Amino acid sequence: MTNTNFTCAYCGRHSTLTNPNQFVRWERIDINEPTHGPVGLHLYAITCPNNECRKLTLQVKLTDSYMTAATGWEWGPLAIHQTWNLLPESQAKILPDYIPKPISEDYYEACRIRDLSSKASATLARRCLQGMIRDFWGISKGTLKEEIEALENKVDSLTWEAIDSVRKVGNIGAHMGKDINVIIDVESNEAQLLIELIEQLVDDWYRARNDKQERLKKIKEVAEAKTGQ
Repeated sequence: MTNTNFTCAYCGRHSTLTNPNQFVRWERIDINEPTHGPVGLHLYAITCPNNECRKLTLQVKLTDSYMTAATGWEWGPLAIHQTWNLLPESQAKILPDYIPKPISEDYYEACRIRDLSSKASATLARRCLQGMIRDFWGISKGTLKEEIEALENKVDSLTWEAIDSVRKVGNIGAHMGKDINVIIDVESNEAQLLIELIEQLVDDWYRARNDKQERLKKIKEVAEAKTGQ
């Protein structure tokens, strides 16, 4: 097993995995399975090298298997039918404690169900966005569309257009169209883009404000200490 670059989903620390931190096993499913053909389960476990974390990441994949003359049954690494992230449940980033709990809960749930129901994930991202606009900017209107319109002059144009895009994609899951027989799907990678925008806004709005407050607080404390001297 080779050394691998790794970013822990729990603590966010970047590190290089060595053999003691990794466990890999593949097991062929030895039954007649007509849907996928010869398949196997690939188990991948990681312990975070950060001593302050040391949490377990656990992933299972349903893969193809194939027979070779030299080694018998082997894992087919390029043919993956399904992936299950067991620990943690999703690739959500850990949000700071000063983010309001309803916003954090919507974000974590959107990440958990991204692959299971992308439309529901997009809807939660939409609701998360609305909660952020109301909490951070103090804008509360009758609809999210009106709230985003009121936000237009407060953020740069590219960010505003991306925010409005979250509303539009989230509407697919939140509201049924006029023709109920017309199905518009939201793909997993599209839902992920909405989640990443939420993460970006958390950094640009909440983290930036908190960092500014902490810097100003430290400057004030230095000034008070000098004045006391």
